Amino acid sequence: MVSWRRSASWLSSASRSSLGGGVGVVGEAKVTPDPAAREEDEEVDEERWSRLLPELLTEIVRRVDAGAERWPPRRDVVACACVCRRWRDAAVSVVRPPLECGRITFPSSLKQPGPRDAPMHCFIRRNKKNSTFCLYLSLTQALTDKGKFLLAARRFRHGAHTEYIISYDYDDLYPGSNSYVGRLRSDFLGTKFIMYDSQPPYDGAKPSRSQSSRRFTSKQVSPQVSGSNFEVGQVTYKFNFLKSRGPRRMQCSIQCPVGQGTASDPSKEKTPTSTSLDLKNKAPRWHEHLQCWCLNFHGRVTVASVKNFQLVATAGSGGPWGVGDEATVILQFGKIEDDRFTMDYRQPLSAFQAFAICLTSFGTKLACE
Repeated sequence: MVSWRRSASWLSSASRSSLGGGVGVVGEAKVTPDPAAREEDEEVDEERWSRLLPELLTEIVRRVDAGAERWPPRRDVVACACVCRRWRDAAVSVVRPPLECGRITFPSSLKQPGPRDAPMHCFIRRNKKNSTFCLYLSLTQALTDKGKFLLAARRFRHGAHTEYIISYDYDDLYPGSNSYVGRLRSDFLGTKFIMYDSQPPYDGAKPSRSQSSRRFTSKQVSPQVSGSNFEVGQVTYKFNFLKSRGPRRMQCSIQCPVGQGTASDPSKEKTPTSTSLDLKNKAPRWHEHLQCWCLNFHGRVTVASVKNFQLVATAGSGGPWGVGDEATVILQFGKIEDDRFTMDYRQPLSAFQAFAICLTSFGTKLACE
């Protein structure tokens, strides 16, 4: 799990808002403080904040949480968790996971199942120049808002294979870093993808033995980050040998938790077991008047594209999560601009899993079209 103080993309803005921004007085001489003295002052401040009564501390965090339902005000909740360890524990006990509250608060929320009652609205921005992709949380119902940054990915070529490195930090897209989340690897034809998580998704999970999962050298690995990769899913695109007209056909097998705990911090409550969720793309219908294949995206997709898809659970697969009927769309992905795509997901998928599945749709697949 990412350290609360190390995730700059999540915590820097929160720290600035809580500490006041550090505006200096005009004409005042600035003296660089001694590092040892600064560290001593920080320890004194942390000790002072940690002396609050547990009941008072919990009530403070609860009120902050209740008054910040959306981002950017929700960064105040993250700022509370950054004060000291006791404040962090209080925040973890108060803030509910996305499955229950339908909100993303901490980086750990990105690996927890999405909302139960309604999909989480997100969007992806693509940068073709440097082969990067950024996932954002939608802040409004509009398709053009700036969003809240969640995850970033970069595409690399390794011989005949393609890999995507997924990170919490846009400027730190390398395996083994503090911000490393997971990776995605394709086969030679780009029709089969394997998804890897940097952390064990449940108790007893075994790391992958694939040689490709350890491509980075020991110098790149942070001592605070696990050097293992755990396989958590596969995405397969079916071949279209007859070159028949229609969208791509895809199937997914994703390891999803059963009996997910309610703690916001996965380290506090481990997932006991994991079961495979099998997904398939929802079959579109041919529109005679428009002369194209159509799916109902409920206004969330505006541009026709072969990349657009909706995923539903196969018969008998979604029982443990109550999503076994084909009317329940678990993940939908579609184009709204040249380099902008919407991504809406719900439980049992997490934001990380949904993002990885959507990344497989980028790129040409001649054998499937």
